[in-house]
Amino acid sequence: MWSELFLVPFLTGLALAVVLPLLGCYLRLRDEWLAALAYAHVAAGGALMALVAGLPPTLGGLSAAALAGAGRHFAAHRLAGGASQALLLLGGWSVAVLLAANQPLAERLAQALFDGQLYFADSGRLAWVVTGSVVAVAGLRWLSRRLLLARLYPDLFRLRGLAPWPVRLGFDLLAALLLALATMSLGVMATFALLFVPPWLAFRRGRGWRQALGWAVIGGVVAYGAAFALALHFDQPFGPVLALLLVLVGLLIA
Repeated sequence: MWSELFLVPFLTGLALAVVLPLLGCYLRLRDEWLAALAYAHVAAGGALMALVAGLPPTLGGLSAAALAGAGRHFAAHRLAGGASQALLLLGGWSVAVLLAANQPLAERLAQALFDGQLYFADSGRLAWVVTGSVVAVAGLRWLSRRLLLARLYPDLFRLRGLAPWPVRLGFDLLAALLLALATMSLGVMATFALLFVPPWLAFRRGRGWRQALGWAVIGGVVAYGAAFALALHFDQPFGPVLALLLVLVGLLIA
């Protein structure tokens, strides 16, 4: 694992294993965990569209996710009850599958995006992920108090004459861009597994908000390290190993 061949992929995933459970706690707080799957599928579709157009897939994935995050925010009052998340999920999946079926160039990338391509992460991808993770942690730290107040005391913003939409829009954009980066490295379902299972277990066991955040990060990092070692030892793809391990741990603890 510590050879140069696997060290960069390991560090790339490790950064995501820290920040994705943190983001997942805020998505669960807002009952928006389905948005994780939606943004991941939109990012995959955007990456494939960029590849077909001759542009960098990473740029396409990030741009599509950012547009989805902004669009979902402005359409949330018209599409309540999670409808915006479901429509984004279906739309992103449809575009990705159609491009993969009709463009031979996109077929291989589509399989890599959905299954994960962590083993092929290079130093450039590591730099993108580390930068995005640092920005995401800083953004969540700045938004945390405002997000908690908006969720627990929604009338506080109105009483103080403050507009809540900048906080919500900032969080939606942050989540969309981070999930796009994670999808490019871990794949759709491994990203969702890290985003969903550790926060789900932390919310069941944690006695407070800060403790839940800590348990979520610890759970994500331990599960990631164990899955990486198991996948290398048994020569298996990383994404399914991580997802299955988190499912088993989730069933055992819950």
